[in-house]
Amino acid sequence: MSLPILQNTASAEQNPVLNIAIFLAFVAVTMVIVIRASRTNKSAADFYAGGRSFTGRQNGIAIAGDYLSAASFLGIVGAIAINGYDGFLYSIGFLVAWLVALLLVAELMRNTAKFTMADVLSFRLKQRPVRVAAALTTLAVSFFYLLAQMAGAGGLVSLLLGVDDGFGQSLVIVVVGVVMILYVLIGGMKGTTWVQIIKAVLLIGGAAVMTVWVLALNGFNFAALLDSAVNNPENANGDAILAPGLQYGSNPLDFVSLALALVLGTAGLPHVLMRFYTVPTAKEARRSVVWAIWLIGIFYLFTLVLGYGAGAMVGPDTIASAPGGQNSAAPMLAFQLGGPLLLGFISAVAFATILAVVAGLTITASASFAHDIYNSVIKKGGASAKQEVRVARITTLVIGAIAILGGIGVQGQNVAFLVALAFAVAASANLPTILFSLFWSRFTTRGAVLSMVGGLTTAVVLIVFSPVVSGNETAVLGESIDFALFPLKNPGIVSIPVGFLLAWLGSLLDHRKESKRLAAEMEVRALTGYGAEPPVQH
Repeated sequence: MSLPILQNTASAEQNPVLNIAIFLAFVAVTMVIVIRASRTNKSAADFYAGGRSFTGRQNGIAIAGDYLSAASFLGIVGAIAINGYDGFLYSIGFLVAWLVALLLVAELMRNTAKFTMADVLSFRLKQRPVRVAAALTTLAVSFFYLLAQMAGAGGLVSLLLGVDDGFGQSLVIVVVGVVMILYVLIGGMKGTTWVQIIKAVLLIGGAAVMTVWVLALNGFNFAALLDSAVNNPENANGDAILAPGLQYGSNPLDFVSLALALVLGTAGLPHVLMRFYTVPTAKEARRSVVWAIWLIGIFYLFTLVLGYGAGAMVGPDTIASAPGGQNSAAPMLAFQLGGPLLLGFISAVAFATILAVVAGLTITASASFAHDIYNSVIKKGGASAKQEVRVARITTLVIGAIAILGGIGVQGQNVAFLVALAFAVAASANLPTILFSLFWSRFTTRGAVLSMVGGLTTAVVLIVFSPVVSGNETAVLGESIDFALFPLKNPGIVSIPVGFLLAWLGSLLDHRKESKRLAAEMEVRALTGYGAEPPVQH
């Protein structure tokens, strides 16, 4: 079965005009929208938070567009196609994580903050040390997340164009990085939000069409689809793909660590939390939550059908050996279903997914540096909105360049797995401080800084000395270099408790008392929305 599939895919690669044309059409249309949106960018609130002018429904769709990244589409479908049930654990983890974020922190942070996560964390604590630490963790999380998106871009275009050499994939990553930078420089949060809305509609719509198509070919019988996946000649694992343990059975601790990172990580992702600052009221924030939950939940159900569909119709070996590896499962399934036209559309949607997410990440990281470091620390709050936005745009260029270089270094890695590392860093460095700031009146500046810096350092050090970086053939540095001292691929099981412990211990050992008045004011704002930034009128 693998030979015809490879031949068909190769023929599609030899005539890539349709695929690239669809993608360029998307870029052209969204760029026009971004340029139009940029005309109303008159203040820092416009650039960072879209002037708080989006409705709950618009923001909910944009949240789905921001959250459903290349990991959700390319990575998870590939993981299910090859590892079955264990691959679907990513979908479960990402969805449950979203519920944790919404129930615990989203609305409370929206009611308390202005532009960035650090606005919340520094509200009742000392501004400078907390803002510096928060900006550092925001930049680190954004960097790891950007790596995953860039890896997805390289793998996707490798499949489309038959580019299987390192230089070609690197060139693709450079192009994605440049387009991302243009989105943010020109459109700010308003332009980025509209790109995310369009991308969410296309992605969920495309996935829905493919899901219905796959089910129709199996008589709308999911059990029949599972039988087809089990009986595929390339499936050497038999019905083991239907049960847990195929990927993580040999090391259950690795799965526990991954699960902790996925479930707790979303509540600490700065680019997701920042989306709640784009709505004018707490009521609209709650409406956006409802829209986001429905859209994200439905999409992750689609990934189950698409993953097993790719395993049944394409085959695990064919997917693993294709340019792009696991990340090529969804586009190859699209080719099997609808030929070059559907392949071009789905690939363009996947590319749009990557562009929209990296734009959201980049504007979050840029806002954090310009607002938290430049204005609040360096200028001590004295920078004008024009100066702050200019620094944010310069930061965008720097972050874009770093993301391009990092993306070139992680080519071939599964994007869902790379995103899990970003979740681990977010859960270790940001979540403890967020929860303690919102819910513990005795939390102090020392506890916040210790937690953020210590959690971040622990997570990054464990990743560096893990099998992800060295010691095996799938590692970033390959198996010839081996300094993997930490046995797990995800550091969450160690680094997340360290972050919480340092937050608690640092606060207990800090004899300087924080303002009880500010703590009480923050609680009132968080619970009622009183005093939150009003909508900007134009």
